[in-house]
Amino acid sequence: MTPQRPSVLVVTVVHHPQDARIRHRQVPALLAAGWDVTYAAPFTGYGLPLPADEGLAAGRLHCVDVPRATGRRRLGALRHARRLVRGLGRRHDVVLVHDPELLLAVPRSQRSRAVWDVHEDTAAAVVAKPWLPRPARALAAAAVRGVERWAERHLTLLLAEYGYRGRFARDHVVVPNTVPVPPDASPPGTDRVVYLGSITLERGAREVVETGRLLRDRTGGAVTTHVMGPAHGPAEALVREAHERGDVHWHGFVPNDRAGELLDGALAGLSLLQDLPNYRHSMPTKVLEYMAHGVPVVTTPLPLARDVVTTAGSGVVVPFEDPAAAADAVLALRADPRRAAGLGAAGHRAARERYDWATVSTDFVDALREARRR
Repeated sequence: MTPQRPSVLVVTVVHHPQDARIRHRQVPALLAAGWDVTYAAPFTGYGLPLPADEGLAAGRLHCVDVPRATGRRRLGALRHARRLVRGLGRRHDVVLVHDPELLLAVPRSQRSRAVWDVHEDTAAAVVAKPWLPRPARALAAAAVRGVERWAERHLTLLLAEYGYRGRFARDHVVVPNTVPVPPDASPPGTDRVVYLGSITLERGAREVVETGRLLRDRTGGAVTTHVMGPAHGPAEALVREAHERGDVHWHGFVPNDRAGELLDGALAGLSLLQDLPNYRHSMPTKVLEYMAHGVPVVTTPLPLARDVVTTAGSGVVVPFEDPAAAADAVLALRADPRRAAGLGAAGHRAARERYDWATVSTDFVDALREARRR
């Protein structure tokens, strides 16, 4: 008799259904390890069709649509998620949630088999949420810390950054935001700059747009800036207007495989995040994506990004909120192809040796196996 495959219900009401960490790293790792995966995500909320079921040799994937939680419009999505987890969760060995809002959606009877994947420092991030009234942000941050302490007592936690360990009383498995690394990388070109990831003002939307304008003006349009990712809040109008002017080429959300094609052969990759508490102990995954594809990095001096880039010799560090410095760095790379090629090759080598998802994916699957046994 064939033993029953392990099963997991993966739920998010916030993240894009094609989120790289969830859909393109964790879900394939589980499927390859023989798990059946039910993936509940806001497909319709992001304008995507619900994918058909996938029956693979190892595991099977079934997708479920849930409402999207955005801004202050969250209560309905959370109620729906709670009903879904209460019903489908009983049919799965493990429930894996990706949003702190979903911690309260896990029924008491399922908490011993529930896993929270901690993507960010939510309490630090909440101070930058434009939809939350400023006087309420300190109270919200304190409430988040309280929820985190509660979650640590009742659920299994996975951490996306080693720097998150200080927030918790006990040790938890760290599954860092590493990336799939191609075996080879193309040398940098001379005409395309890239930005990959969600776009907000805090993540440097203004700086990216202005850098694109400067590069366009100073090269007579020979260097183009390609922005790949969904824009949120005020950044959406900002990026759309820049696209209409021709300062940047905004592709919107780009599937993982297509994003890799646009990264290959790029002159430079931009990571111009602002100096905010949530980013100071988090690694911008885009930095590792650029390095994996042999693209020289231009980054602001956030501690982890700065340390990775300077240690690997994979790019240039520029000041915060200084698009002129970012444009200068890009143009200096364009003027020195040998240097650009050296930075790109060093980045690819470091990504292959230290930041390849293949080296940590087993830790992730093992953590879920352990939760299944609880």
